[in-house]
Amino acid sequence: MNRQAGKSSIYLEEPVYIRSSASIVGKKEGEGPLGLLFDMAGDDDLFGCKTWEEAESNLQKDAVYMALEKAKLKPEEIRYLFAGDLLGQSIATSFGLSSYEIPLFGVYGACSTCGESISLGAMAVAAGYADIVACVTSSHFGSAEKEFRYPLEYGNQRPLSATWTVTGSGAFILGKQPGSKPRARITAVTTGKIVDYGLKDSMNMGACMAPAAADTIARHFQDFNCVPEAYDKIITGDLGSVGQTVLLDLLREKGYDIAERHMDCGIEIYDAETQDTHAGGSGCGCSAVTLSAYILKQIEEGNWKKVLFLPTGALLSKTSFNEGQSVPGIAHGVVIESVG
Repeated sequence: MNRQAGKSSIYLEEPVYIRSSASIVGKKEGEGPLGLLFDMAGDDDLFGCKTWEEAESNLQKDAVYMALEKAKLKPEEIRYLFAGDLLGQSIATSFGLSSYEIPLFGVYGACSTCGESISLGAMAVAAGYADIVACVTSSHFGSAEKEFRYPLEYGNQRPLSATWTVTGSGAFILGKQPGSKPRARITAVTTGKIVDYGLKDSMNMGACMAPAAADTIARHFQDFNCVPEAYDKIITGDLGSVGQTVLLDLLREKGYDIAERHMDCGIEIYDAETQDTHAGGSGCGCSAVTLSAYILKQIEEGNWKKVLFLPTGALLSKTSFNEGQSVPGIAHGVVIESVG
């Protein structure tokens, strides 16, 4: 039986299994440190399509297809889809996944969408409302730049605090039963809340999101009465190098030191010295593809037994930014453990 923990967490006494996953990335990501681990890397970020948005839709469609193939499942065996992206009205999701004809919960948590979709999917399975669900998210450098900043043709300069939107999609099949070869199991979730420190710099997303990450991590420790040492790794989504520094400082103020076990997907996915991505990677796809290709691999190989996976999101739009609003943040935590 599942139970509530503290003010914002849930403990799954019967774990939900990650039965399979898939990751598809663009050319730049394929050339990075994790390049050989992704299931597929494109040679052209248009992936044979006419627009960036169409390319991102195809990323989601293909990621779900690959995850289903690995799990030896058909689309009609999936009860629900939990999916979202960064674009207005989540068009990458709606156009990419419509052909599957699977009931869809469209979710939006900005770059934390991977954590949100997996949390909701695991809760639905654990509660008995579904036996098998799929969770997927994506981002694309070209479509995101056009949506939130400037068209690529503008060629604007980026400050060193800026992060690079990952072109990629990660899909995950969650089930009540482990299947033939589960990758890991989900045992708890901590839902994030909106945290706003009043920062307005859209070119410093890491600093905008770090307070939300610190808040969720601290509440997770309090809800479960645990300490950082309970985890092999505490992994944020896309704070980058600037946001990582802010996060560690904020948590020390709260009495927690996670420096020795903290990892950020945005730092891991690119080579800072050779790939000119400044503070690191960002976007919905950043944490999703890193989870599928790298984090779950470490868990499967026994290098890590238990991790706190915490995708982070900046809750802004071009409208709110142009009206002078601040950039609130949110972060959703998922506890992932080895099956053995």
